Amino acid sequence: MNYGLQISASGALTSLYRQDVLTNNLANLETAGYKPDVPATMQRDPARFEDGLLHMASDPMIERLGAGVFAAPNRVAFAQGTLDATGRELDMAIEGEGFFVLLERQADGGVVQRLTRDGRFELDSRGRLVSATTGMPVLDTANAPIHVRGEGKVGVAVDGSLTQDGQVFARLQLVDVPDKTTLKKLGASLFAPSNAASASYQPIDGRIRQGVLEGSAVNEVEALMAVTSASRAVQTNIGMITYHDRMMERAINTFARIA
Repeated sequence: MNYGLQISASGALTSLYRQDVLTNNLANLETAGYKPDVPATMQRDPARFEDGLLHMASDPMIERLGAGVFAAPNRVAFAQGTLDATGRELDMAIEGEGFFVLLERQADGGVVQRLTRDGRFELDSRGRLVSATTGMPVLDTANAPIHVRGEGKVGVAVDGSLTQDGQVFARLQLVDVPDKTTLKKLGASLFAPSNAASASYQPIDGRIRQGVLEGSAVNEVEALMAVTSASRAVQTNIGMITYHDRMMERAINTFARIA
């Protein structure tokens, strides 16, 4: 394959991937607690270095061009979204660092913890405090689902203590993870902590606000500009592919005919 064509193709594919990631961020502009993905690229080494064939002869000028680019692993931007008052009793937001802890029951009967910044909670038919989007129970500091009994108004203190009729009946489990790069993004504003992350939970550096929700952390203008930039990069690389294709056609139909 033409070397320039190969480099341009890698640029087009990588830009298409960036465009998909950034478009998904834009689509989650109204998703509570959503944290945007930040796509990245990495330089691909020339084939001689990549395959460990340093003993083989090569053209130094071509190797200086590199071998195009790869899509690198996405990074999640954990900056806080805007806090919007809803007035709903069971809506909660963390002002500062930290996560709510949910309990997911798996198909094999096991249970695992999930972390989220989405504080849209409600009561299920059993009186448990659950996530309004996933139905997963919210855990207290004893790793147990929180049950709300009675019809009294539920109050939420800044430290996550839940009260009813002036009495504390539970306290939200609120945790922070020192190395957030170990969290796996799942969807529905959920994160799966690794074993190392679960073992290194720390108290949160924030406070709970009742009747408030954290919105998406996506900046609408920046996201739209990033999508436009990625789209232009795709078009540029496709233009280069077309240019290389014409060059090969001319080399075959003109210079080969003369020879």
